[in-house]
Amino acid sequence: MSDRPALPPEMDPMRMLSEMKMPMVDVQALAAAQRRNLEALSAANRVALEGAQAIARRHMEILQQSMAEMTEAVRGVSSPSADPSSRAAQQADLVKATYERAVNNMKELADLIQKSNAEALTVLNKRFSEAMDEVRGMVAKKEG
Repeated sequence: MSDRPALPPEMDPMRMLSEMKMPMVDVQALAAAQRRNLEALSAANRVALEGAQAIARRHMEILQQSMAEMTEAVRGVSSPSADPSSRAAQQADLVKATYERAVNNMKELADLIQKSNAEALTVLNKRFSEAMDEVRGMVAKKEG
């Protein structure tokens, strides 16, 4: 005799499980879908990393260009031959040109960031759409 309490027939867990209509999961298809999800995530990360590297390279180029321009500007403004009014005009032109370059550089970097993010998101959106099609296919296969 067993130490387990006896359950009435209507509460038998094995009978209840056998009567349940549970859809069977295609483990192979599920594993393949998860593999494709991870591949898409990896591809999106790769795209994002490449974008970040491109942004860092361009930022460094901008910094080097700015330093060269600043060095040249300091030489030009510090020349003793110019009168004070022409120096002031030179400085004003220099400030205006520097400001315009800075704004353009910031816009360029922002565009690079936006492009990189859009490319990574496109990879993920494509995989999400494929995954939804796969789910629809699995449901239709089980129903049909």
